[in-house]
Amino acid sequence: KLEHRPRYNIAPTQQVLTVSNNGERRGQLMRWGLVPFWAKDRNVGYRMINAKSETLAERPAFRAAFRKRRCLVLADGFYEWQKTGGSRKQPWHIHRPDDAPLAFAGIWEHWEAEDGSVLQTCAIITTDANSQMAPIHHRMPVILDPPDFPAWLDPQHDDHDQLQRLLQPCPDETL
Repeated sequence: KLEHRPRYNIAPTQQVLTVSNNGERRGQLMRWGLVPFWAKDRNVGYRMINAKSETLAERPAFRAAFRKRRCLVLADGFYEWQKTGGSRKQPWHIHRPDDAPLAFAGIWEHWEAEDGSVLQTCAIITTDANSQMAPIHHRMPVILDPPDFPAWLDPQHDDHDQLQRLLQPCPDETL
């Protein structure tokens, strides 16, 4: 049984709730900040919290995970910081109007340190902002709809073009 309590404003390198499929679909906590399987140091994950949908298939840090290790990152909302002038920023809590959960498209990795310790890590895939989000920030997480979950989570599904079509901004009315 997965023990999970809701938390406020999760930061990179903290545990996030995910759904993945490595032979069977399962929920698990993963560290937010992708550490590629080939990385020498886990600290690379601090810089890999998000992956741009446009370059996902080409970037060495993301392409293997995009091919075979896709996940959903579950949340009830997210925060975006809008620049308001100078060094000031305004936080916005973005969520569905009905407060239903969101499923962000993600990728994950299994990383092993030299001492044998293991990390399951993930990154959230981003895309261009929809027209509602654009005044706040130019990017947003890819939010998948339930009918798209099976294709996204299936590690045998390798139709790059079909997967890429899922990585679009959600409709404005979603948030």
